[in-house]
Amino acid sequence: MEEMEKNKYSIIIPTYNERLNIALIVYLIFKHLSNVNFEIIIVDDGSPDGTQEIVKQLQQVYGEDRILLRPRPRKLGLGTAYVHGMKYASGDFVVIMDADLSHHPKYLPSFIQKQIETGASIITGTRYVKDGGVHGWNLMRKLTSRGANVLAQTLLWPGVSDLTGSFRLYRKSVLEDVISSVVSKGYVFQMEMIVRASRKGYQIEEVPITFVDRVYGTSKLGGSEIVEYLKGLLHLLVTT
Repeated sequence: MEEMEKNKYSIIIPTYNERLNIALIVYLIFKHLSNVNFEIIIVDDGSPDGTQEIVKQLQQVYGEDRILLRPRPRKLGLGTAYVHGMKYASGDFVVIMDADLSHHPKYLPSFIQKQIETGASIITGTRYVKDGGVHGWNLMRKLTSRGANVLAQTLLWPGVSDLTGSFRLYRKSVLEDVISSVVSKGYVFQMEMIVRASRKGYQIEEVPITFVDRVYGTSKLGGSEIVEYLKGLLHLLVTT
């Protein structure tokens, strides 16, 4: 527990049109990390729906030192959003999570606890071990995601059960090292991150999570992402 209080955690949340979700996720982070030193860095890609206005209101409530709004002018992709957010991160560890409530902040204490217990460089949430799961997906979506993971497992052998998940805790220096060698964008980005980290020999541990499909808004995963995923997989096979 002492170590939990000693370390600082920077939580980077990329947003685009998440006005309906952002206040709730911030509230839940504060609720579940009451005894932890953390900051939330919101990287908004020029949302037209007023997301940034809500974040500014949240800054009034929680303080600008706890909630940092670091926007960008337009949609520039997930990978670069993390790079952008890291420039402002003052924590020893960085958490990356989605804004759409599919990643529940209630899991954050177990991520932190697991890191302290194991000393791992990366803790990743997995939907595919005992106690993990997916809620709100239809069978096709589950099979696609599961199939994508099994395919990547078989071909890449990174030793992690959930490659496409994006709910992770990184030691900051490790995140900086890994992200600098990643070339893919979008959906494949998360998978490449974990494969490269594994190839570099970083210790990766998993925590079971239940992924809940977006509460508000529409899912960003479609046919073009699956094609991107397969292209990214082939690229990783060739280059790692």
